[in-house]
Amino acid sequence: MSEHGIHAHPPHEEAALHGGGESAPSHLPHPGLGQWVAIFTAILAAFGALVSYQGNRLMNEVLLYKNQAVLYKAQATDQWNYYQAVSTKAHLAVLSEDLDPQHVGFWQEKLKKYRAQKTVIRKKAERLDQASKNADQSSARMDRPHTDLEIALVFLQIAISIASITALTRKRWLFFVGMLSALLGIALWAEAMRQGL
Repeated sequence: MSEHGIHAHPPHEEAALHGGGESAPSHLPHPGLGQWVAIFTAILAAFGALVSYQGNRLMNEVLLYKNQAVLYKAQATDQWNYYQAVSTKAHLAVLSEDLDPQHVGFWQEKLKKYRAQKTVIRKKAERLDQASKNADQSSARMDRPHTDLEIALVFLQIAISIASITALTRKRWLFFVGMLSALLGIALWAEAMRQGL
């Protein structure tokens, strides 16, 4: 015993007196609400970063397909304009047959050439129109999971905000509201993944 009536044992004696078993030392605090909120917030922040990355990557793909759709549509428009020009030449060749009977063979050859060109041009324009439509559909299909990811990120950010308020107010019910918001965000993320992200 010390001179003030308080007796302290060295740590190795303390462990021997109290069993020194496998249990955690009594002087270490058990995780409280603040620690759970900190862990919860850190996990949500990391998960939110992942969702944000996936959403940005998906938006880039949506825009890529949308740009391809516009490009194909412009090329198809060019082909349809070319088709119209060749059609006009064919009409002029028919008219020229009537106006220039001496050169009917020449105009018939021109007309045959224009009709063959029109067939090739029309098929190319139709292929480009279909490619534009397909790219547009791909863009729309990928935009649905992107929207889910954006909303999921909102719910995760709300959960982080509520967790911050929980840390300040020490209201346990707020922590559960934050968990609910996080679960909604995770459910929307899972739905986006299911849709083929």
